[in-house]
Amino acid sequence: MILSISGVVLLGIICFLFFKKDGLKASHAFVCALFGFYLAGTAIAPSITAGGQSLASLLGGIKF
Repeated sequence: MILSISGVVLLGIICFLFFKKDGLKASHAFVCALFGFYLAGTAIAPSITAGGQSLASLLGGIKF
């Protein structure tokens, strides 16, 4: 579990730097996708899923 958490932190920092400094390139998108897969295996994954569903229902309820 410690290796997974440190991997998530490292990939998160790398993704942040890619967005901040270079813009997002194809190789950067691969690292960001890898970050997502590692993040999905952590204990915070259910909270992220619930937040995403909440956001989707909020956006789905907006009427123009």
